[in-house]
Amino acid sequence: MPSWAPPLIRLLLVALLVSAVLITVVWMGQRKLIYFPEGGPLPPPDTFVPGGREVTFRTEDGVWLGAWFFPAVGPSGDQAPVVLVAPGNGGNRTARVPLAAALAARGVAALLVDYRGYGGNPGKPGEMGLYRDIHAAYRHLTDEMEVPPNRLFYLGESLGTAVVSELAMTHPPAGLILRSPLVDLASAGKAHYPYLPVGVLLRDRFPVAERVAALRVPTVVVYGTADSIVPPEQSREVARRAAGPTRLVAVPGADHNDRALLDGPQLIDAVVELAGTPR
Repeated sequence: MPSWAPPLIRLLLVALLVSAVLITVVWMGQRKLIYFPEGGPLPPPDTFVPGGREVTFRTEDGVWLGAWFFPAVGPSGDQAPVVLVAPGNGGNRTARVPLAAALAARGVAALLVDYRGYGGNPGKPGEMGLYRDIHAAYRHLTDEMEVPPNRLFYLGESLGTAVVSELAMTHPPAGLILRSPLVDLASAGKAHYPYLPVGVLLRDRFPVAERVAALRVPTVVVYGTADSIVPPEQSREVARRAAGPTRLVAVPGADHNDRALLDGPQLIDAVVELAGTPR
């Protein structure tokens, strides 16, 4: 064996050990890089919008979640369309109040959901947990509030587009609004970390494009042309793959977290038009 072989072997072993440690750290701690919850306690919802009220419901794995319901404004409020809002991976439901207020003013009610670990809710977020959370919200709307399917719409924001598309597989809505959808979490991750084996390391997958390809429901995709978090081409790809009647709404110059994509006129108009309420 050449004299340089033992040091080289030791170097390779050290490199392998360091790589194994890094992969283990990324595997164990990756959810801290995916989910950015803001906790509670939160003020009463009617301090933001008159008529807003707190609701609670229990998931199938026993987690009690708090959410806010904002009824539609107007004489036909009890018969108004209802939008189930699945947020993205950051903040809590206080940040989505402007969305709910804008919809309520246009005759559309909204349920703002916080996942486990968000907004004072117990638990830690993960893909399966988020799916259980949105299914519990759906059961509350349909069983407790008796909202019929023909008045129920889903709005997913960023990561929430995967959450509502999973719900739609078993409980199709009257319509689906996908705001800044990603093809899947691995594709979004590769856009930011092209030299890492993101697809291999990810524990949570969140496929969106794969699911909408099997959903034959009216769908609107809204995205910002300057989105720096979810590449605009991914949102366009989701719209391209959607099986149902699909409308694509581009918001020129809007980045991922800009106000235009929270409660801007193009987003609100898209929801209202899909829901069939008058301007």
